[in-house]
Amino acid sequence: MTLDFSSSGDLLLGLLPELVLTAWALVLLLFVAWRHQTVRDLRIAGWMTLAALLSTGIATWWLWYNMAQAAGLAGMVAVDDFRWVTDWLFLGGAGLTTLISFAYLEREQLVAPEYYILLVFATLGMMLMAGGEDLMVIFLGLELMSIAVYVLAGFDRRSPRSAEAALKYFLLGAFASGFLLYGIALIYGATGTTNLSLIGIQVGIGSGGVMLTAGLGLLLVGFGFKVAAVPFHMWAPDVYDGAPTPVTAFMATGVKAAAFAALFRVLTEAFAHAGAWQEIVWWLAVVTMVGGNLLALAQRSLKRMLAYSSVAHAGYLLVAVASGKSAGTAAFIVYLVAYTLMSVGAFAVLAAKGRRGESDVLIDDLAGLGTRRPWLAFALAVCMLSLLGFPGTAGFIGKYYILLAATSAGQNVLAAILVLASVVSAGYYLPVIMAMYMKPEASETVHAEVHLGRLGEAAVAVAVAGLLVFGVWPNRLLDVARTAADSVHAPASVPPRAAPPGS
Repeated sequence: MTLDFSSSGDLLLGLLPELVLTAWALVLLLFVAWRHQTVRDLRIAGWMTLAALLSTGIATWWLWYNMAQAAGLAGMVAVDDFRWVTDWLFLGGAGLTTLISFAYLEREQLVAPEYYILLVFATLGMMLMAGGEDLMVIFLGLELMSIAVYVLAGFDRRSPRSAEAALKYFLLGAFASGFLLYGIALIYGATGTTNLSLIGIQVGIGSGGVMLTAGLGLLLVGFGFKVAAVPFHMWAPDVYDGAPTPVTAFMATGVKAAAFAALFRVLTEAFAHAGAWQEIVWWLAVVTMVGGNLLALAQRSLKRMLAYSSVAHAGYLLVAVASGKSAGTAAFIVYLVAYTLMSVGAFAVLAAKGRRGESDVLIDDLAGLGTRRPWLAFALAVCMLSLLGFPGTAGFIGKYYILLAATSAGQNVLAAILVLASVVSAGYYLPVIMAMYMKPEASETVHAEVHLGRLGEAAVAVAVAGLLVFGVWPNRLLDVARTAADSVHAPASVPPRAAPPGS
């Protein structure tokens, strides 16, 4: 199915998933304005959110099944497999977050259905970021996502930690958006366009000069903040720690995935033939992997450990970016699917264990969980092993393909650092498993109030099943990832000029 974006009908068809989700968001706004005071209202809003995400996923599948593509040069929005696959990832992550939020919001007495509206709008912003073929669309999607997540981070108005998290995220997020917007302005000044394909042509013929390089540098700074790469990670631990745990899971997966998807598209389509960014990303990956893992080793709080762990995983994903090839994009998609499943599963179990933000849950507090709550302990153990990259889990498959992409691009040193960083991560993932199964519980009632709810248990079951299935049978996922990676490419008429940085 070929879509001509000069026709309004085809343009609307190309935006069908976003339009479906926007329509549901407006319906949710009307409903919440009418009913927003009881637990029943909260539950109805949650079920409407699940219906919105499911129907948007079906619309995305319909376009993918009919092999929708744009006629000629893509306009403001891309129509390719990379967009459809990342959209499914965002919708799936939002759906799992919604499932674990039902019992959590009721338990914490956060009876405010606006939570689900913000979740839907944040997801819509993510879809625009990943599908943006123009820097302005990417920026608008980023701001739509960010503003919603700023509010979600401070959603527990009774908690000083939550208010601090929202304030820090807002201030540093606005600072990062300023860098990004200034970079877009410089790129427009150097090339005369904000369309990624047209920028790629300009870069390929060597135009732009210092202004283009400066703009690219500012773009990398802005995206570095959004993906929590060292040294732009300072906001992540405090924000992840203070936000409600389901929001933390959503931020660690969806927000990071959207920022990486936009970064991949920008670098692949607009700057594939510019060698300036590859060495910068190389060093960002190194310091992020090393810094994230070393800082996580010092944490005793489970939530802060997972926060610093997410910084380290941003480094692993930057290795895929640094490879600069289609294999790197495919590895990125595979790893992002695995990371979404294992992070949502881990934060869901943490939400069941803690109270009032879960900031005070220490790793030692999990002692005896394997005896009292064997199913939850097993789920958390699978998530920890997958985060570590243990064979038989999806995390291992993801890291393996990132290593293949790095070595095929000649980045052998970067691949070696990734392996060593993964070995270091055993120092904070394995103690969680040891505490659950090898340490006695402090009392018989210490895990008596651990409760996840049926929908939360279903979300954890989906995450664990996905990690185990993709760990032993990743073929279908790899095929989809390769197809999506091949659909994102630089303008074919421009010969490549830059070699990857030496390792």
